[in-house]
Amino acid sequence: MKIEKDRVVRFHYTVSEVGQEPIESSKDREPLAILIGHGNIIPGLETAMMDKEAGESFGVDVKSADAYGERREGLTQRVPKKHFGETRLVPGQQVILQTNFGPRAVTVEKVGMTVVDVDLNHPMAGKDLHFDVEIVEVREASEEEVQHGHVHGDGGHHH
Repeated sequence: MKIEKDRVVRFHYTVSEVGQEPIESSKDREPLAILIGHGNIIPGLETAMMDKEAGESFGVDVKSADAYGERREGLTQRVPKKHFGETRLVPGQQVILQTNFGPRAVTVEKVGMTVVDVDLNHPMAGKDLHFDVEIVEVREASEEEVQHGHVHGDGGHHH
């Protein structure tokens, strides 16, 4: 079965900046499960997966514009220190900040007595990425998964 819109794909990946050492890999845990065509992964990787089948492995370079976007200057915010709990913060550190729109990865720029300046760009914004991908499984999505826009059950949401 080929990968196309409204199919569930389970896959392993290793990601690195182009020409650099790997940043992250799923090889030591369960494969990632996504519903194709619903914005659940970066566009460049989803496009590269189209028409692949279970058992296939491939590598692909994804330009920053098709990954986490270009870095946007001035995308900083001053946040009261209390929102970070007891975490000891240092400039350059990446932390997860709970926002009104859910958790967001931010990079600490400056730590003051009562406030913290954070960069809201995704940590991989502006970076061209290389992915090594192994397709583990491709299946039809259930009607409920398509309606909800994400995978249920194994590797997905449980609700």
